[in-house]
Amino acid sequence: MPYTPLMRNDRTQLLLASFLMLFVELVLIRWAGAYIVYLSYFSNFVLLGSFLGIGLGFLRAHKGPDLFRWAPVSLALFLGFVKGFPVQIDRTGGDLIYFGSLETRGLPTWVMLPVIFIAVAAIMMMIAHGVAQRFRKFEALEAYRLDIIGSLSGIVAYSALAYLRVPPLGWMLVIAALILSLAWRPSALNVASCIAIVLIGVLGATTGVTIWSQYYRVQYVAEHREINVNGIPHQAMIDIAGTVYEVPYQRVANPPKDVLIVGAGNGNDVAAALAAGAEHVDAVEIDPVIQDLGAENHPLRPYDDPRVTRITNDGRAYLEQTDKMYDLILFALPDSLTLVSGQSAVRLESFLFTQQAMEAARDHLNPGGAFSMYNFYREQWLLDRLAGTLDTVFEQAPCLDLGETGASQVGGFSMLTVSTDPAAVRCDATWVRPADVVAPATDDRPFVYLKTPSIPTRYLWTLGLILIVSALGVRLAGGRIGAMRGYVDLFFMGAGFLLLETKSVVQFALLFGTTWFVNALVFAGILLTILAAIEVERRTRIRRPGLLFSLLFGGLLLAGLVPASWLLSLATAPRFFAATALAFFPVFIANLVFAERFRDSADPTTAFGANLLGAMLGGVLEYLSLITGYRGLLVLAAVLYALAWAFGARKIGQTTTDETATASETATTAST
Repeated sequence: MPYTPLMRNDRTQLLLASFLMLFVELVLIRWAGAYIVYLSYFSNFVLLGSFLGIGLGFLRAHKGPDLFRWAPVSLALFLGFVKGFPVQIDRTGGDLIYFGSLETRGLPTWVMLPVIFIAVAAIMMMIAHGVAQRFRKFEALEAYRLDIIGSLSGIVAYSALAYLRVPPLGWMLVIAALILSLAWRPSALNVASCIAIVLIGVLGATTGVTIWSQYYRVQYVAEHREINVNGIPHQAMIDIAGTVYEVPYQRVANPPKDVLIVGAGNGNDVAAALAAGAEHVDAVEIDPVIQDLGAENHPLRPYDDPRVTRITNDGRAYLEQTDKMYDLILFALPDSLTLVSGQSAVRLESFLFTQQAMEAARDHLNPGGAFSMYNFYREQWLLDRLAGTLDTVFEQAPCLDLGETGASQVGGFSMLTVSTDPAAVRCDATWVRPADVVAPATDDRPFVYLKTPSIPTRYLWTLGLILIVSALGVRLAGGRIGAMRGYVDLFFMGAGFLLLETKSVVQFALLFGTTWFVNALVFAGILLTILAAIEVERRTRIRRPGLLFSLLFGGLLLAGLVPASWLLSLATAPRFFAATALAFFPVFIANLVFAERFRDSADPTTAFGANLLGAMLGGVLEYLSLITGYRGLLVLAAVLYALAWAFGARKIGQTTTDETATASETATTAST
């Protein structure tokens, strides 16, 4: 019996199917990260599963049965599984910050991570199969264009919901509506699954006092005035008298008048600054929900004081954008417990703890001003690394205050205070540099919690298993790997482009802040750049691959040679234009190369699937930045594009014999 889709307009179907695919990917990244603390270790774990699943779905475009009908069932099961078996920090006491050494409760890593990866891949394969069936109805470039427009719409819609702080119920309603409208013939099982998806969204929104900010699943425990984020104890509102919050003001020789607090949170540090006599406090906090909870519930009401200015921004971005000078700058436990996006190892606070960030803080101090920072540094080498960074930047060993553990620094509270003027601080104890202090983190390698330039063993094992599972998945679910032999160049293009995308995300996070809004703008900008390349290609033919690759390699070289420090020295407007040109020129040329090659592919869905599987490889290779730094990703991207050239991209504008044979073989298999 022929299918009877609810929408007969093929273009509308492809647009909405692509919208759904991108939207579900973003929801899976956020939903899983909010409940599974292990994902703090594996920055792009869900993204890799998504790429694998989408690639497999496109490789199966010519095969039955229709997998899209099972997408709502698998999605409901996954969402329910994550909600029913969360993995959280098992903390019995103390305001400890999670660095990865605390015990967890819930299913163990070796169970949860494989389940998440395989489940995400399966869900996205089912959705992508529905996209691919619509994709192959169009000429290659037109299908690609519609897919990008749909994906861009998905990002815009998701960002709008994030801006409005819409809870999971809103996300699930969008997903359910799209699934039902795209279903060939909605069955009772489809309808029931969509209802289950919506109900899970209701549970995600109404469990306790839960607010979904742009960054976290925030839970407020009114009885104890505590804030938990993603199931992790994060902050508590207290009376600051006689607590460690007063220590910075005891260390400075002169009471500070103008104070900057980065990581102001619920307001404890703001209250301490006001109690110490500060005339003005700039309170910078990246998550407005946490700051709002403090303003509404803190017993000392610090945010009601007219001397306080609330600023919602990334701390490093604020330091780079402001001209104000301060008597005291305090980094008040700015530990984000989350990532900028699913596509980089950068955390929200990564660029706050680099040597360049400390220099920026130093340059915003008045004469005789002081800098202070504190945390529960769970490793001695981490405390020494940060103290050594301050020693290098301020040319003075910082004061060191320990918590109740006294002589034992490991795992306990530690505060570092320093100034370029030795007379500006009063130390009870000074940090002593050990012989083997770890070098400072830098803007190119902002991995402050990574002791040495290396890929941790747990990462290597996990990534190795991902590659094995992916190879098996291509063989079992997608068909013979040989079906992609005519598109090896597109595979390498996908890997190279993922690295370009990652580098762009990281670059803009450094230059303009690690906020969700900057991240959304970057991804939208990348999709718009891809769309621009497609429109250029639709209107003309560029049959000179040598010229395109020369421009691409030139753009990569220029992006690698221009230092981030030069961009940071520019005013905001010229910095934006310069950063956009440096980041998006290679992206534009890379997509001209892809579009010119893709338009003549004999089997567009297989070609697109190969490109997406290549992107998954790029996501694995992104972990090499832990060794090389992010600038090294440009070199690796150049190598991958050189391989693309060597394996057939020089034949741009031609349909190869291998491709024709592969397409014929695929069609024969499908008809059989």
